[in-house]
Amino acid sequence: MKIVTAIDSFKGSMTSIEAGHAAKKGILAAHPDAQVIIKPLADGGEGTTDALIEGLNGKRIPLTVTGPFGDPISCYYGYLPETSTAVIEMAAAAGITLSDRHDPLTATTRGVGEIILDAVRRGCRDFIIGIGGSATNDGGIGMLSALGFSFLSENGSDAGEGGQALGKVCSVDISGQDPRLKDCRFRVACDVTNPLCGKNGATYIYGPQKGVTEDMKEPLDQAMSHYARVCASFLGKDCSLAEGAGAAGGLGFAFLSFLNARLIPGTSLILEAVGLEEELKDADIVITGEGRLDHQTAMGKAPVGVASLAKKYGAKVIAFAGSVTADATACNDAGIDAFFPIVRGVTTLEEAMDPANARANLAACAEQVFRLL
Repeated sequence: MKIVTAIDSFKGSMTSIEAGHAAKKGILAAHPDAQVIIKPLADGGEGTTDALIEGLNGKRIPLTVTGPFGDPISCYYGYLPETSTAVIEMAAAAGITLSDRHDPLTATTRGVGEIILDAVRRGCRDFIIGIGGSATNDGGIGMLSALGFSFLSENGSDAGEGGQALGKVCSVDISGQDPRLKDCRFRVACDVTNPLCGKNGATYIYGPQKGVTEDMKEPLDQAMSHYARVCASFLGKDCSLAEGAGAAGGLGFAFLSFLNARLIPGTSLILEAVGLEEELKDADIVITGEGRLDHQTAMGKAPVGVASLAKKYGAKVIAFAGSVTADATACNDAGIDAFFPIVRGVTTLEEAMDPANARANLAACAEQVFRLL
């Protein structure tokens, strides 16, 4: 019997790989001869870098980069030596949680470009990048500037960075870009479909949480539109209306326009990156799950992505969770054949989330399920 586990992290209790090993322990207690394959699972957001580092024998690369408001910050990215792939979360360099300050006119994505440049120098040519949780609304000017692209004002001087630079851009110069970028492939985890500009664009929809006030919306959106027109005229292509162009304050637009990136739903990108489908082709049972299983899980979250792929090859799908809600039955319609909460009795939240308890509970639950099977 071949079993493949792809379990999302139980935040505060178990990483994706730790959950996989706990399930494997329980499975083997019931079926010692079972073949159990453990794959990491994430959705492209927070925790993706750690999941892929742990699950794909990667390395954590620490470095200091420019933070969203110009101060140096310490962060890290993942390096997967086997495939020369870098795994980056833009929030590590330009995330909204990095500062109590909210100023869309000055917040910059420069640090994201500095991470990319460091990875390029290390030999990476494939990139997996999550762009959720940004503090910025700069259209990606900061990131691109760090990579050697220049955005010039009317008099030929540098237009600057942050949202305040967008309306000043009159021309683009790519002569200084790092030539190695032409050999790089960027896959960007993006779960939003917003265009760059307009009432459904970056500024109007996501700007308020970054400090965009009501009276700033229209002028800042117009500045973003101006910036997009200048870029389109220079490049001969307009990516401003593409789905996801408005993600991360226009960072999606920058990736599409200047780095020929693919914007892919987060879960799909991670499943592709870890090679899950290949393992599912001859799998009998697939194990997935997350900390809390509810109706939102059925609305496209990572465990349902696993289930959908498993059903393509006719495998049974079992999910384990720290807790389940009454409306989690929606997961059954989304491809999860059966799901089980792992908590075994009355307990406090602190006890249930204790990592040692969580691992033991998951192993025990998996053992009993597989004794039945």
